[in-house]
Amino acid sequence: MRLHALQETAVRYFLEVVKTGSVKDAALKLNVAPSAVSRQVARLERELDTLLFERHARGMVPNAAGELLAAHAKRTQQDIERVAGDIAGLRGLRSGHVRVVSTEGFAFDFLPTLISRFRASYEGIRFHLEVGTPNEIPRRIRDGEADVGMTLSALAEPGIKVELRQPSPILAVMAQGHPLAAQRQLSLRQVVGYPLGLPSEESSIRQLLDISCGRQGLRYVPAMSSNHANALVSFAAAGGGSIAFYGELSIRTQLQSNALVAVPLKDREMNERYLEVQTLAGRSLPDAGKAFVRFLTEAIKETA
Repeated sequence: MRLHALQETAVRYFLEVVKTGSVKDAALKLNVAPSAVSRQVARLERELDTLLFERHARGMVPNAAGELLAAHAKRTQQDIERVAGDIAGLRGLRSGHVRVVSTEGFAFDFLPTLISRFRASYEGIRFHLEVGTPNEIPRRIRDGEADVGMTLSALAEPGIKVELRQPSPILAVMAQGHPLAAQRQLSLRQVVGYPLGLPSEESSIRQLLDISCGRQGLRYVPAMSSNHANALVSFAAAGGGSIAFYGELSIRTQLQSNALVAVPLKDREMNERYLEVQTLAGRSLPDAGKAFVRFLTEAIKETA
């Protein structure tokens, strides 16, 4: 085996095929011809004397050797980023790049506000924030696509370090003038008769709502459903007796501006949700990433 085959271009093209599942899609992402991607993958396989993918009609899936090479390449990329961050750290925390992935609720208001506050002290640090589903976030961290994840999780994820785990109860959210707005606590039995704005069936809110209503024999009919958090917040804020469901961090700005009221729910399932700040287990983040994780976890603890 000739290790000089593990050069930057070939491995970069290989990783893109792993990520996208096809030569054509990888070529589009890399802005090169599909033949160039195929040549680089074939060269790696020739030099390493082994196939790296299982070829299927619907795409390419890394085999055991491909998964081993992909894991090695991702670790190498992360080591380079860490060393670059450490070198920058010798000059003080003046530069760096932090990639954050989160569920939509946290990306709507809480994280952008927090990033702005962080950059007030470290203006040379750049951020990239993407939205993903709770299932996608740990995968993106394991695949090296993100440094820090903020998500709602119920199960332990392999290869993931949980920097912080904290309860994130679901609240009933409504306009100031709603008939239930003055209540200190509500039950779903009081709520389900009002027009409900609900997220998709795959969301943790919808799943816990269904479990709790099923246990109590309650039925509801969504007045509006959407996979967009802003739409449901606006639906509740518009009045008409509408109610949505959210965690406090997701709508903090609206609550501070008195546009909305958020009332705790007494039903036990609606209080069995947890937020997590996640990083890759065994990875030493660059200094910028470490500083932001500290800043993020402290900000969340302050809300408890």
